[in-house]
Amino acid sequence: MPHIDLPPLPGIAGLLAGYPQTAGPLNSLAETLLRGPSPLTPAQREGIAAYVSSRNECTFCAETHGAVARQLRDGDAPEADPLMTALLSIADRVRVDGRSVTAEDVERARAAGADDQAIHDTVLIAAAFSMFNRYVDGLGTLTPADPASYERHARALAEHGYLQLPPG
Repeated sequence: MPHIDLPPLPGIAGLLAGYPQTAGPLNSLAETLLRGPSPLTPAQREGIAAYVSSRNECTFCAETHGAVARQLRDGDAPEADPLMTALLSIADRVRVDGRSVTAEDVERARAAGADDQAIHDTVLIAAAFSMFNRYVDGLGTLTPADPASYERHARALAEHGYLQLPPG
């Protein structure tokens, strides 16, 4: 049960529908981070968002963005990738304390093929999704138990991005 009065929609969807004045900026941020120009593919960026959300134990965001990443990869499992391993290490440090990212972390990412933009995007996605996770969980939003609900939502996000109006 949400801590505040919200439309009966899961996760951030209820927050966006209930508080449209913040929906636009938050959707624009998500669209920019996850679909805007970047050396990282949308699937990679969704994977970073899912990883950070999972590590923050935000079920709604982890399940949603994991499902979007799978949709964008056509369901294929991600391959072991030194670049993503290095970037996820940076993302994990950022989600706990951005000051814990070291020069060595950045050098490992560079050695695996990351450029400045990929490192920048990883840090910003990790920071933003930590905020999104705290927003969703801090207000006790609805978390669906049915995996199919995440897959349905993921299809819409994979096809249309984040600038669509929230359902409701």
